[in-house]
Amino acid sequence: MESVILPLHYGKAPKYLYQRMKKLSGLIIEYLLEEFDTFYILQKFSNPLWFQSFGCFLGFDWHSSGLTTALTAAIKEGLKERNLPIYVTGGKGKTALKTPDELKEIGYKKGIDADHLIKISRITAKIDNACIQDGHTIYHHTLWFDEKGNWLTIQQGMNIYKRTARRYHIFSKDLKDITNEPHSGIIAEKKEKKVLNLVSRENSLIREKIIDLIKEEKVSKIYKLPERHNIDLNDLDRKKLYQISLQFYEKNIKKFEDLLLIKGAGPKTLRALTLLAHLIYGTKIEFKDPARYSFAHGGKDGYPYKINTKNYDKTIEIMEKIILSKKGFERKERESLLKKLYYLTG
Repeated sequence: MESVILPLHYGKAPKYLYQRMKKLSGLIIEYLLEEFDTFYILQKFSNPLWFQSFGCFLGFDWHSSGLTTALTAAIKEGLKERNLPIYVTGGKGKTALKTPDELKEIGYKKGIDADHLIKISRITAKIDNACIQDGHTIYHHTLWFDEKGNWLTIQQGMNIYKRTARRYHIFSKDLKDITNEPHSGIIAEKKEKKVLNLVSRENSLIREKIIDLIKEEKVSKIYKLPERHNIDLNDLDRKKLYQISLQFYEKNIKKFEDLLLIKGAGPKTLRALTLLAHLIYGTKIEFKDPARYSFAHGGKDGYPYKINTKNYDKTIEIMEKIILSKKGFERKERESLLKKLYYLTG
């Protein structure tokens, strides 16, 4: 995996830039759909560095955390305005909470299984917010999908104390077990020394023991825990663990994925269950951090140079002509336009 710095930036994308980002992103994706299928496009966006580069091309600062929220919002609107067969739901803050309703609406219109996608949305949100405990809290959640069953989640978390952000990508390709190494990439400033990652391959056994722990009603052994460990014993809320245990029996939960769908099974609960499983069964816990371009139109903050709106609008004009090529332009003319675009932005 690759790593780049994402310092936490506040504020919004300037209106003049956001409107252009929305239009140009829609045009580019429509052109890509002329050449490739929806799977290819989702796969491209599942790569954190490709996603970052796409945002840079649209004029956002390469190192800005705001690129994630502004770019996904622009793409979401751009796809919708051009009625393209890729859908983006969710967004930043309260908009993320509307994801299930958006999925139901699109599912009804397009005949897509919304319940399945809602489940994916909930599990992936829990994975990045509770299973990976790297000090970053998720504040941005988006689920991308097509009509063929391919999906992608792009989420971002912030650490307000360190003023850093992390972006998490999970893509459906070859994903047999969503709780075992699900990420196509995690982009971060740096690797932390100690991160509890409950979806790592190395922690597969501890996941199994967590389920065994609750099934066998060994939560009561919390009273016998020693007063020393690298996980804070204050996290061990016996009453909450007991409530989680009851839900296991009521819902006949059998695997770790099911645990993530239980309301209340957040970071502290999962950390407590991990500690208990380790102490009771002696299962080893791995604490390994899973984290692993140039500008075309300038950057919104003026680096490496100020946004050139004239060039930006020229790019949109050329892309619109390229899209219209299917209505009259020959391939040679299309290639000629792309060359103009290359020299304009190079």
